[in-house]
Amino acid sequence: MNEEMRLNRYLSDSGYCSRRQADRHIEAKEVMVNGKIALLGQKIRPHQDIVLVKGELIEARKKEDYVYLALNKPVGITCTSDKRRRDNIIDFVNYPTRIFHVGRLDRDSEGLILLTNNGAIVNKILRAQNKHEKEYYVQVDKAYDEHFIREMESGVYILGQKTLPAKLKKVSPDSFRLTISQGLNRQIRRMTEALGYKVIYLQRRRIMNIDLGNLRLGSYRELTFKEVRDLKELLKDSIG
Repeated sequence: MNEEMRLNRYLSDSGYCSRRQADRHIEAKEVMVNGKIALLGQKIRPHQDIVLVKGELIEARKKEDYVYLALNKPVGITCTSDKRRRDNIIDFVNYPTRIFHVGRLDRDSEGLILLTNNGAIVNKILRAQNKHEKEYYVQVDKAYDEHFIREMESGVYILGQKTLPAKLKKVSPDSFRLTISQGLNRQIRRMTEALGYKVIYLQRRRIMNIDLGNLRLGSYRELTFKEVRDLKELLKDSIG
C-alpha cells in the first residue's frame, strides 16, 4: 500500500525546497499534480502521482541521497536561492546536487550555515519553540559593562518582543560569545544597538552540535556520519 503524504512535505523530502517554500510555490499555482493545479494541504501518493513544479518533474528522494553541508559563509554572500541575486548562496557553493540553506545568516556576517536537500529537518532546526542553540562570536564598538551582560542574557526588547534568555561568555573587553535559541531578523545586531552598542564583527560558530571548527572562510565540508546521527537525535522530539 502506498501511503499518502502532504505535498509540501513531498517537495521538501525530494530536496526541491523547504516546506515553507513549497507552500509558496503551491499558492503561486506553480505546482501541478497529475496535470491539475495543486492546492495547499493537498496529499499525494509519492510513487504514483506525478508532481511538477514550474514544469519540472519532482521525484521522491531516497534517504541515502541526502546531502548535509557546513559552509563558512563570507561577508557579502546572501542567504537566498534567488538566482536573480548575483551574490546568492546557492551559486556561491555551486554544489552538483540541488540543495537549500537552513535558515539565514545576514549578508554582513560570516560563519557557519548548514545546507541540505533534506527538507524534513529544516523547520525542526529553525522553530524558536524547539530552543535549539546557536553560538556566535561578537565584537562591538566599545567596552561593555555588567549591565550589558545582564540585559543580553535576560532578554532585550526588539521587533516588538523580548528576546529569549541567552548565555554570554566574555572573551575580551569588547568581544564575547553569545548563545541564543531563536533567530529573529538581525537579532544580535538589533539587541546590541538597543543597548547603545554597534556590532563591528559577527561570526556564527555553532548550530546545535555542528561546530565551525577550522573550516576555511568560503569553504564547505560534508557533515560526518556522527554529526548527522547526533543532529537527528537532537531533533527527534522537535516540532516540524
